[in-house]
Amino acid sequence: MNSERLKSIASKISKDDIVLDVGCDHGYLSIYLKLNNLCQNVYASDISSNALEMAKKNFLKYNIDIKTFVSDGFNKVDVLFNTAVIAGIGTHTILHILDYPNLPEKLIIASNNDYYLLRKNLNKLGYKIISEDIAFENNHYYPILLCLKGKQKLTKKELLYGISNDQNYYQYLIKEREKIIPKVPLLKKIKLKKECLELKGLIERK
Repeated sequence: MNSERLKSIASKISKDDIVLDVGCDHGYLSIYLKLNNLCQNVYASDISSNALEMAKKNFLKYNIDIKTFVSDGFNKVDVLFNTAVIAGIGTHTILHILDYPNLPEKLIIASNNDYYLLRKNLNKLGYKIISEDIAFENNHYYPILLCLKGKQKLTKKELLYGISNDQNYYQYLIKEREKIIPKVPLLKKIKLKKECLELKGLIERK
């Protein structure tokens, strides 16, 4: 449980939060929150009963009591919570989970991909992105979004690159684009080169 991503997610949890760890996998975040008394209470859910069995074994190992739910997102969770953590899965799956009538006040989201689509749809769902931290783990950068219900209109650049102002992350985005520029058609090249210039502008502005 020395994961930088886990610690960054946990840093966005408050003492009065009642947390649902959606897609908890082996339950490490739930354990970390409980052991360190970082929230009022935590529940764990996963669509996979096998994953939840592993989580339960880990809860027993640490001698902690965490209620679990086999559930596709929020559908079969019958307890009250005001905060949901959704991490370690892709944006399309996250948006499927968020297609639900009674969403919590607070979301902490760490997607694996499609961050532009994620940010755009969070705004459409009525969430304001309060902060966006970048966790570096296993040679990969992970944006971690703290969202609260509210109105927000992000610029095109903010939707594309986030609001982290993390120079290392922006450098990474530039390198990723530069790697594929030689391999794509002309119009895509022009688009990617423009994005590289925008990112360099954000770095210089910082």
